[in-house]
Amino acid sequence: MSTRGQRHPDVVITGLGMVTPAGADTATSWKATCAGLPTAAPDARLSGIAVDFSCAVTAFDAGLVLGTEARRMDAFTQYAVAAAREAVADAAPGDGDWDPTRVGVLIGTGVGGLPTWLEQSGRMLDTPPRPVNPLTVPKAIGNMAAATVALDLGLNGPALSLATACATGTTALGFALDLLRAGRCDVVLAGGTDAAISPLVSNAFDRLKALSRRRDAPQSASRPFDRDRDGFVLAEGAAVLVLELAEAARARGRRPYAKLLGYGESSDAHHLTSPDPDGKGAQLAIRGALADAGLSPSDVTLVNAHATGTPQGDAVEARLIERLFGSHAAVTSAKGVTGHMLGAAGAVEAAFTALSIDNGVIPPTANFAERGADMPGIDIVHGAARHTPVPVAVSNSFGFGGHNAVVVLGSA
Repeated sequence: MSTRGQRHPDVVITGLGMVTPAGADTATSWKATCAGLPTAAPDARLSGIAVDFSCAVTAFDAGLVLGTEARRMDAFTQYAVAAAREAVADAAPGDGDWDPTRVGVLIGTGVGGLPTWLEQSGRMLDTPPRPVNPLTVPKAIGNMAAATVALDLGLNGPALSLATACATGTTALGFALDLLRAGRCDVVLAGGTDAAISPLVSNAFDRLKALSRRRDAPQSASRPFDRDRDGFVLAEGAAVLVLELAEAARARGRRPYAKLLGYGESSDAHHLTSPDPDGKGAQLAIRGALADAGLSPSDVTLVNAHATGTPQGDAVEARLIERLFGSHAAVTSAKGVTGHMLGAAGAVEAAFTALSIDNGVIPPTANFAERGADMPGIDIVHGAARHTPVPVAVSNSFGFGGHNAVVVLGSA
């Protein structure tokens, strides 16, 4: 049951873990994002199709990180387990600090174990057909990232998965916040993961005219808010955040990255893939998150935008940001570096937002060079990272189907 709008204990972020195209851990991913280094490049998995480049995870060795157990996991689960291990190590609980029966896992995915489904369906199409792997179902079904993280770390609290398309990672944080406020958990590992780069998915998004076709210069293809943006770049990865009650973190001497102050969600109820042109649903989610945090738009100093690089989506979000925040809030999008990580995007971007608050650094929007006529005068951070205090930030995520999820983070 939701406890939003009621008085509740403070919830803080004490651990971060990620596997992204920018790096196989948090520190490397953050450094590359602050440097504005795009990761899009030709992808051998996509050779011969119309859009043959992606933002791929290249620095992650599943066998090295996970050992022989990696063979029992689809890539989306491998990324989640690696990110969860890093996040817990970063949160640094001592022996007895956490009761495993009170630690929850809430890790969603937009697509799930597609590589496994594709590989095993290929076996059945051979002549003669080959038997499928007996682990096909437990490798591929979408709940296995959360389930395997709980199994790997020996956690006995609720282990849940959800899917709200590209809003999934942020939705997970919101529901984790509810679990903590309701007293059902003391700690929650929350995030998102996806590993959907494949000819099928690339072709499918391209048929929707959602992908950039900048094959001659893939590194500059992901261009959030830019005049010449022509679609997003498909990406993969995971992020997991450790959320716990501030009082418990204080008691064990763990300094948080940030507070998770509020969460808002809504549905556009408008179209399967296109956002409401007036941004009404997204505005409901942002206002709901601010109300949950007990704040107003004037309190916000940073908006970590969803901004994928699509012509329509970026324009709608930019107009909404101007309407709510004017030009007083700095705006950034990580997708110029990472591409669009689908179900993982919101969790990765919330983690980056927490790091901005903790370090007083706003990463630049890579590949943004010039605003178009459809782009209002919002303060887009670009060219170089901006060093400035970030007391309150909003992180937006919007998904196919009209899912809108927004979190508000603040200094701890």
